[in-house]
Order: sequence, then structure tokens, then C-alpha cells
Amino acid sequence: MSKKKAFALRINEEMLKAIEKWAADEFRSTNGQIEWMLMQYLKEYNRQPKPKTNKNDEK
Repeated sequence: MSKKKAFALRINEEMLKAIEKWAADEFRSTNGQIEWMLMQYLKEYNRQPKPKTNKNDEK
């Protein structure tokens, strides 16, 4: 599993409320919803991060 890094995000109140509602509709946390949205956008533009290989798995 990849390590997560915290950072501050400034977002307008109306947008945050819309994301919070969408997250609740999808049974996700607000943070989880934002991560999901970002990953969908990265996939759409073929910019998703490459998985790291574990040298211990290469036996």
C-alpha cells in the first residue's frame, strides 16, 4: 500500500458542500471522495501514478 502524505487544500464552501454530499451518497469520506475524483481524472488523461515494484516480490 502506498504511503499517504497530508497537505492543506483551500476550496470554496459551495464546492466543498457539493463534494461532501456526493461523498455521503457514495458512502465515502470527504477525503476519500476527493482522492477518488482525482484518480478518475488522472486515469481519464492517462496520468495515473505507476505502481512501485517491490524487489522482494521479484523472486
